[in-house]
Amino acid sequence: MSVAFTKEGDSEAFAADLPDRPISTHPNLVTPEGLAQIEAELASARAAYSAAQSAGGAADGDRTAMARATRDLRYWSARRATAQLMERDPDKTAVQFGDRVTFEREDGRVQTFRIVGEDEADPAKGSVSYVAPIARALLGKGVGDVSPAPGGEVEITRIG
Repeated sequence: MSVAFTKEGDSEAFAADLPDRPISTHPNLVTPEGLAQIEAELASARAAYSAAQSAGGAADGDRTAMARATRDLRYWSARRATAQLMERDPDKTAVQFGDRVTFEREDGRVQTFRIVGEDEADPAKGSVSYVAPIARALLGKGVGDVSPAPGGEVEITRIG
């Protein structure tokens, strides 16, 4: 058997065995923006799946594209099915899911993060998951509260 056929077979086996994306065991809490993001990702996964099917499906087309599209469709379908839309309670003044929180660290650094769902978290863009250690340290606290957090204590200076 030619080496080329062996490598092709290995590639096809890899595509067929593409592992599922891990799904968190935490509740799938989402902001309205996070729900819209999940729905957009689900629509994109459906489009990628349709495109992969149109290209010939698993029998004749690009098996890797089909496997990736199928995996993403399963993931985003599961995330949409379990999404729990969280609305902010306007009567509460403590940090809640969906809030943007500004805090000062012991070394004088001031940081601001929005506490969001796991799929929409992007620390580089100013959002952290509600299960992140810094978010857990801030949730339920009010302006002026000091809380132990990773890297030392933080003092909340603004919510909103």
